[in-house]
Amino acid sequence: MKRPSERSRRGALAWHSGNAAEEATARYYESRGARIAARRWRGRAGEIDLILREGSRVVFVEVKKADTHAAAAERLGARQQDRIWRAASEFIGGEPMGQDTEVRFDVALMDSLGRIEVVANAIGC
Repeated sequence: MKRPSERSRRGALAWHSGNAAEEATARYYESRGARIAARRWRGRAGEIDLILREGSRVVFVEVKKADTHAAAAERLGARQQDRIWRAASEFIGGEPMGQDTEVRFDVALMDSLGRIEVVANAIGC
């Protein structure tokens, strides 16, 4: 049997770590009254980690995990922000109010101790 490469082991670890961070972030928002609309929603433009509903507002959340909150924040670049915005625009196109839907773009940062820091309105429109 062929042993997995170091790269594939790191990839699997990163996937599980990211999945756990997204799950913890979903619980964080739910504990504050938000409802989960979608997890890892994929449109033509790309994937959005979490989509939540806070009343009539739709909240798009990108989850980043690293040793520190600052290091996690550095992992969100301009190209990724653009991709998130385009995917969100695609999602809200299916909402009853379409592009007039009230939205917010948050980034949830998780450190190596599992602490979550949410930066609301982190991605500009």
